Amino acid sequence: MKEEHFFEKQTMSSRIKASIVSEYFPSYCKIIAKRHVPKQIRYIDLFAGPGVYDDGNASTPILIARYCQNNDFLRNKVRLIFNDNMYSATLEQNFYKEFPVGTFLYKPHFGKSTVGCCKEINKFLMQNTHENNRNEYPSLLFIDPFGYKGIETRVLAEFLKNWGNEIFLFVNTKRIHPALENDKFESLMLDLFPTTLDQIRLDRRFKANVSERLSLIINSLGNEYETLLGGKVFYTAFKFQEEDIKTTSHYILHITKGARGYDLIKTIYNDFANVGTFFDGVNTYTFDAKKLDSTECELFDVNSANIDLLKNMIYEHFNDCIITAYELFETHHKANLYSRSHYTEALRRLVEEGKITSTYTDGKKHQKSVLISKYCILNFKTNG
Repeated sequence: MKEEHFFEKQTMSSRIKASIVSEYFPSYCKIIAKRHVPKQIRYIDLFAGPGVYDDGNASTPILIARYCQNNDFLRNKVRLIFNDNMYSATLEQNFYKEFPVGTFLYKPHFGKSTVGCCKEINKFLMQNTHENNRNEYPSLLFIDPFGYKGIETRVLAEFLKNWGNEIFLFVNTKRIHPALENDKFESLMLDLFPTTLDQIRLDRRFKANVSERLSLIINSLGNEYETLLGGKVFYTAFKFQEEDIKTTSHYILHITKGARGYDLIKTIYNDFANVGTFFDGVNTYTFDAKKLDSTECELFDVNSANIDLLKNMIYEHFNDCIITAYELFETHHKANLYSRSHYTEALRRLVEEGKITSTYTDGKKHQKSVLISKYCILNFKTNG
């Protein structure tokens, strides 16, 4: 699909992508405010589009604004910063149709610069926004280009240095995959993989299938940020399948330095994924629009089997331990893709199987055997 036709009709994949980002942002703001109430929280969208598709469906900028409008704290704390070199004027017009001037305390910005060719954008993203050792302008950045031009990993790594800053990055693996072997795109690939490009080209030759090669792209991109920042970075991909054929279309990649953001994004990804997936180091949360109209019955319950895998991992790791469900989750989830609800279900299965017992210390009656809570005590029986 050509870029000029992209906003004619919203696909289900585009709707899911917009929903993921727009539902994440309000919860992200709550996480920030619990640690420190800053002067301003920013939502930055560098390829914002017109805000509304020709078919009338709202895209991410309008959805984000609706969440902010309906919450007093967000309405008075969030600054919306939009940019699009093609649709800026249309976005501004569509925005003010629904949100008149004065709706938000901070006036939204509608830029029209070309990302990748504008030094001012890079300078803005790379600035230190800390005052007295606190980030007074924590920001969620959404980069959703039509291809991959304009994604400069070194610039984005500088952006992530500020406490609380996080990124949603659209990764068009269909274009990146062939570009890795084309010298014409050398400079663009170096922007994307500044420290690992040669290694990726070497490693991809030893991958057995397309899924492994695409996973290599995602993992290499995530590892770039850990290398450049010199510390732990949580990166989590959500995969979209093509809407008409059985191949991968693209990914969105969430990047954060905070474990709480990692917890949150896995919960939201899990809500929108509709493909059962084993978290085997290659596969991740996945949406396939073709399944929405499918009448095929699954012969094998992948989701249930995935819970069993986690259940066994937990039992092996915490054998003969007494620990709160909260502490178990906080210490264990950081090393895998399983969400909070996965852990809850896995622990309840262990109770049902008699491998652990659970008691509550808050004096309340609970219908569920396990909740991820500091008041839920888990006693693991000895294995064997």
